[in-house]
Amino acid sequence: MFGKRIVKYHINKEMKKIFSPAYRQDYVEGYSIGLNPFQQFYSGKKNEAFITGFNSGRSDYESMNGYVSDGIPKRIVTDKVLEDFLIAGLLGLPIDAEGYTSYQINMIEKWYQSGIEKYDPNQSNALFKILEKNGILIKEVF
Repeated sequence: MFGKRIVKYHINKEMKKIFSPAYRQDYVEGYSIGLNPFQQFYSGKKNEAFITGFNSGRSDYESMNGYVSDGIPKRIVTDKVLEDFLIAGLLGLPIDAEGYTSYQINMIEKWYQSGIEKYDPNQSNALFKILEKNGILIKEVF
């Protein structure tokens, strides 16, 4: 019973930090620097929020692009890039994987495959007709 109170107190204390505007601002700043592979952790800010944000951002970057210590790829994979590949799979469009590392291609392949599994040619044709009606032409490259 005593252990449950300690855990509950710790969780409540940590959650209060997250709702603090100052903590959130430092966290987001650290996160954005962590997402950028060209930036190293700088020692200007060393508070807990910044460090936690940096570590979280770097972890997210490395989960999509591989470890920074292995080198920075020519093309960077982001959530937006992965969503674009998912949509390409949904529409049955060919993709260009030029310039991505094998680690990145494995990640991209999962998202594209997920889109292909949900591919419906009738929906794609309907979408292409709507786009064409609005002056947007989709060029098929095979």
